[in-house]
Amino acid sequence: MTYKWYLRIVFTAALLLSFSVAARCDLTYEPGRTEDGLSYLVVHGSFTKGDDLSEFTAAVRAANPTVVTFNSPGGNVIKAMELGRLIRAFKLNTLQFRELECASACALAFLGGVVRIALPGSIGVHRASFADGHQMSADDAVSSVQAMTAEVMSYMYSMGADPGLLQLSLRYDASDMRYLSGSEMQQFKVVTHAGDIPAESPSPQYTPPTAPSPEAARAPSAPARSADLLTIPTARTGLVRHPKGEVPLKSTADGKAPNLATLRNGTPLQILGNVERWYRVRVRGYSGYLHHTWVYVDQFESGPFGHRHIQVKSFADMETANAYVRSSSIPVSAYLATNGWFAITLRDTFEPDVARTLVKEMKARGAIPDDSFMTYGNTYVRKICCW
Repeated sequence: MTYKWYLRIVFTAALLLSFSVAARCDLTYEPGRTEDGLSYLVVHGSFTKGDDLSEFTAAVRAANPTVVTFNSPGGNVIKAMELGRLIRAFKLNTLQFRELECASACALAFLGGVVRIALPGSIGVHRASFADGHQMSADDAVSSVQAMTAEVMSYMYSMGADPGLLQLSLRYDASDMRYLSGSEMQQFKVVTHAGDIPAESPSPQYTPPTAPSPEAARAPSAPARSADLLTIPTARTGLVRHPKGEVPLKSTADGKAPNLATLRNGTPLQILGNVERWYRVRVRGYSGYLHHTWVYVDQFESGPFGHRHIQVKSFADMETANAYVRSSSIPVSAYLATNGWFAITLRDTFEPDVARTLVKEMKARGAIPDDSFMTYGNTYVRKICCW
């Protein structure tokens, strides 16, 4: 089934359901099947803390759908993420139209789809609000907001979406709504690249997420090594880049050597040579040395200057690194580093505040190792797996 026919058929079926099902406060699940044999499930109603999602599981097992679509104004954020994780566990796809509503917390449930298709203006986001009915001190409110923000960001990333979507939603009050354009959906990875989606799907079986198996880690990796891929280009120019905002220019390639000058982040420099992981540089009339970890090299492909990576692992050989990337339960990439090792990082780069929050939340949930850390990635040469 082609993408256009897929949209047309499911749109017709879902639109008919939207007129035939009365609005309800709790969640209900309406199954259907198109003439072409595409089985779908429409989620109706608001997400509430007490929703029993075992009813969704029963509906999926009974209807064996390929697609889930929504007619929901939102509701409880935690319950919406719980449904999103179920959708992902069942390997279902999600689809959304302007004629049906998917706003607020519903957007999080939508992200659970493996393949996600949404028409421009069909998904709305805004800032979450407390509606639990009890008083909360200012300190407790701030703490709760921070914890919820971290959990939502972690969820978005685990579903392959850009946590920057949360920053956009925070600009709009709970009484307002911001409907996403098509370009914004692509920018924040709300939608995925959609190829043909089969009319029939295999009978879904729920399998709780598990760590990568040894067999998966030993799975065949990419084609044979490419000499070009593993070649480190000559570093010629760059900028000072360090978490402290400035670094000392050393007189020799030694951390204990006398300082020649103090250089602020963003200071341009010329790289004259390389001595045991120290760059010999010329900057502001001085010739001195800066460590590899202090310099953003123009000739490398380490990401935007102001962004941070989150490194979770490192390996001595490319085959092992690539196998780890392909078997990971979260989206990660492998980078060749200047020391010849391969750094495993979260797939995307982030603004510092976003990266800091993600590290804390993902560690707390056990999604990344305890020794994971935030880094500029100055020693990352290029991404070698996977795009």
